[in-house]
Amino acid sequence: MLKRFWLLLAQAVTIGVGLALAFKALVPGPGPETAYRETVTVREEAAAPAAGAPRADSYREAVAKATPSVVNIYTAKRVRSRLADDPLYRFFYGEQPPEQATSLGSGVIVSAQGYLLTNNHVIEGAEEIAVVFGSGNVAPAKIVGTDPETDLAVLKVNVSGLRPITFGKPEALQVGDVVLAIGNPFGVGQTVTQGIVSATGRNRLGISTFENFIQTDAAINPGNSGGALVDTNGNLIGINTAIFTKTEGSVGIGFAIPVDLARQVMEQIIKQGRVVRGWIGVQALDIPPELAQSGKPGPVKGALIAGVVRGAPADKAGLKRGDIVVAINGKPIGDLTDLINATAALKPGQRGEFTVLREGREAKLAVEVGTRPRPPKS
Repeated sequence: MLKRFWLLLAQAVTIGVGLALAFKALVPGPGPETAYRETVTVREEAAAPAAGAPRADSYREAVAKATPSVVNIYTAKRVRSRLADDPLYRFFYGEQPPEQATSLGSGVIVSAQGYLLTNNHVIEGAEEIAVVFGSGNVAPAKIVGTDPETDLAVLKVNVSGLRPITFGKPEALQVGDVVLAIGNPFGVGQTVTQGIVSATGRNRLGISTFENFIQTDAAINPGNSGGALVDTNGNLIGINTAIFTKTEGSVGIGFAIPVDLARQVMEQIIKQGRVVRGWIGVQALDIPPELAQSGKPGPVKGALIAGVVRGAPADKAGLKRGDIVVAINGKPIGDLTDLINATAALKPGQRGEFTVLREGREAKLAVEVGTRPRPPKS
């Protein structure tokens, strides 16, 4: 009986070892060239949003909306070399024909009728103007009108199927808002740069007569002039105009004309060929600090009349040298810039009520506004 038990036990062990060896042969264990048969869990990027869906980290919708409305502008004009008037130069080289100079800039399609906004300095003196669209098509453009005092110009092209840009609301713009600058810097082709609104209401920069610039750190370079500054919805909020730089490249200080001012100028140019502004015929200054602090009960704010043009509207109304204009039609005047802008906004022929301080006493004078003379051509 005991012998039979050991025999059965030996057979069971033999069968067990055989099964183990067979299983090992069929299912090899892990080795240098063998991977575990496990499901590996990894962290993947979320599914890409559907085409056109907004993304918090991208401005591609705004870019797609605005870029078809921004064009490249190329101009050409003939210039005479300064050496051409030198008798010695003419003796050796003879009379030389004028050379052709070219320049580049950007523009914004503002109407399906073919109207474009750009900077005056982009097309000033141009004899030929070509507009290059995003599609690569080229069309000649003519000048509808210019306004050197804001550095704006309106062009027109005879092209159908244009996509005009959407005008934004400048009153909603605040420092810190993200903005995009679209243009053709250095002629490399349409480019988009991103930044924020660094400041608003910048003036006294010496760029133009009427200044109320949006300042931004979005990169603006030569060739961007006349291009679009848009918000994150792709709406136009400004026309890129100038940069502060010592290297001819962007250092993060760029300036754009607010879209409301650009629209006012554009509409007047299209309607009447030029911008008509009010004028009263005075020379004015900011109030000197010592005079400003002498007011009672507090500092005096306004613009000091330094001279009056004889026979001009201000002269006829009785304004005198030494008067301080503190309000026009009830709106306070804080400095010289306020006086210039408020006077220019009055319609010629309109009567404006000028509140002045004269020898410490307040007086109100009715001035019939004239038409601001056109600036002399440079």
